[in-house]
Amino acid sequence: MAIKIEKKITGYNVVKPEDKVAATPVTAAASKETTTAEVIQMHESVERPETLVGSTFKIKSPLFEHALYVTINDIVLNAGTPHELRRPFEIFINSKNMDHFQWIVALTRILSAVFRKGGDVTFIVEELKAVFDPRGGYFKAGGVYMPSIVAEIGSVVEQHMKNIGLIHDPEMDAATRQLIADKRAAYEQAGAKKKADVTAAPVGAASAATTPAETESSGFPPGATLCQKCNTQALVLMDGCQTCLNCGYSKCG
Repeated sequence: MAIKIEKKITGYNVVKPEDKVAATPVTAAASKETTTAEVIQMHESVERPETLVGSTFKIKSPLFEHALYVTINDIVLNAGTPHELRRPFEIFINSKNMDHFQWIVALTRILSAVFRKGGDVTFIVEELKAVFDPRGGYFKAGGVYMPSIVAEIGSVVEQHMKNIGLIHDPEMDAATRQLIADKRAAYEQAGAKKKADVTAAPVGAASAATTPAETESSGFPPGATLCQKCNTQALVLMDGCQTCLNCGYSKCG
């Protein structure tokens, strides 16, 4: 059916099939029920409110002279209802270091666009954490290995998504927790025994003893290596098998 346009066109919208269904006339009772049950989901047409809530994280990397400050602001959808949701809306990264200003601005704009697009945005975490620096990575506090500064930004985004309930850590069962605790206690006991034996040895052999400088700030035993599963320096050799004291991973299965 042809429709004659008699007024000047000032704009247009593409009407999708679902929009036509939503625009179908309904009775007053059905309209009231629909309004009550309406749940707003994140999508790119959601307008930015005047005030957003958020968090700021500090990243101190040996690759950068100055720290990076990552701020992630969230929008609260369906506030005050049982369907209230808090979703990331925008991200900013500030630093005194201007050497990488271009790619930092580009990264924050792309990430903000992904957040506003809606849907499942958690995939961006794995994409960022998979970026490797050809010059090599570094260990952050706690003995966690970061392959690049971008990967640590991804780790910050992941932590923020966990804080707002968008990502949930898989629960470690009680048996695994007990196994890790037993392994750690056995390893520390064996280390204490070895240290006592070295201390009791002749003075000339005392140089082999473990010094306080070798104590790791990560909270895991000295000499622990990098776990390929959780990227934490917590992998120790026990009974001829490499076992992680952080996540329970073992090469022996």
